[in-house]
Amino acid sequence: MSGTAGVSLLAASAVTPASVVPEATQQAIGYPTLFVLVLAGALVPVIPTGALVSSAAVVALHRTAPFSLAMVFVTASLAAFLGDATLYWLGRRGLASKNGSRWLEGIRRRAPEDRLEQAQEKLASHGVAVLVLSRLVPAGRIPVMLACLLAKWPLRRFSRGNLPACLAWAVTYQLIGILGGSLFAEPWEGVVAAIGLTLLLSVVPGLVRRVRRAR
Repeated sequence: MSGTAGVSLLAASAVTPASVVPEATQQAIGYPTLFVLVLAGALVPVIPTGALVSSAAVVALHRTAPFSLAMVFVTASLAAFLGDATLYWLGRRGLASKNGSRWLEGIRRRAPEDRLEQAQEKLASHGVAVLVLSRLVPAGRIPVMLACLLAKWPLRRFSRGNLPACLAWAVTYQLIGILGGSLFAEPWEGVVAAIGLTLLLSVVPGLVRRVRRAR
């Protein structure tokens, strides 16, 4: 399932009348869907997981059930953490194997040499703190993960740093969703606004890097 399809599903659950689909049913479908998509997005970084979390926050903001926003936070952060841990474990297995692995090769393909060198330098200087920032910077997670793999960090050490990173990531994108949802009365309008803000945040760092290179 693509990220766009996941966003559409979550948006649909927000705007579908309760008389057609009860809120309890929406939650029963929405939370597992969010978990699976974020988990898949951590393993295969092509799904816009940030937009998914922001959209889910908009949906939760317009629900009457208590703790909806808390459930989005727990679901998203847990899925991101488990996905990162699984991908790191698979990467370590690839490093230990003589023939490597397709997972390790996938991580290498998504970590350009210049970004990897920067990640290695920052990891050597700042340690675990770099993991937190890598989750908040678009396209920053994979280079830092590869730097940790090449530095031969054990999974336990990586997970200790990655846990606060996933919590910070979930909070950040949930706040974007809350901001978008609070600006509009209709849930679908809030979903569109949240997705727009998320995409804008993902594009700006790349534009800044291009301007710097041009200079």
